Amino acid sequence: MRNLNEDKEKDTRRSIIEVAERLSRQIGFQKTTVADIARELRMSPANIYRFFTSKSEINEAVCQQILREVEASVEAIAASSAPAGQKLRGIITAIERHNAQRLISDQKLHEMVEAAVSENWSVARQHFLDLQKTLAQVIEKGMASGEFHSGDADLGSILVFSACIRFCHPRLMAECAQDPEPTIDQMVDFCLAALAR
Repeated sequence: MRNLNEDKEKDTRRSIIEVAERLSRQIGFQKTTVADIARELRMSPANIYRFFTSKSEINEAVCQQILREVEASVEAIAASSAPAGQKLRGIITAIERHNAQRLISDQKLHEMVEAAVSENWSVARQHFLDLQKTLAQVIEKGMASGEFHSGDADLGSILVFSACIRFCHPRLMAECAQDPEPTIDQMVDFCLAALAR
């Protein structure tokens, strides 16, 4: 019986997140209210608060779902059998592609991710830590194989991420969209040259 109740609660929580994401995509996360979400799900706002303590917690859950898509792409690239340099290029390109696609086709969700990063939401902090951790693993493997010179892989991941921030930070992507250089390939080439043995 307990498992059935837990499954039902997980399903309800997932439904709340899905409806919140859809409404955020349509009217924006700031204009979406708990009452809007409750109305769509045919439940009371008080019932929504059984699953989330606040509207900001719902926003974080939606944002986490969006950022998880980026992380899944990055993890798949990191797990591939490609050389470390190719993985590093693929990771930075995947992050940029996800952000650019959201900026173009899902402007309102992009605004949510931009707010999460700018306002330092916990999901955004964790997202960047996870991306840097994956980059560090790739760099460490590159060091172990001799593709990169030996050193501090954690520091290397921070440096690469910092160098490529205009391609990874939602607000900087929008602000730098009209600046043609450096290109993502030029920036990754620069990072790979710094890491090369």
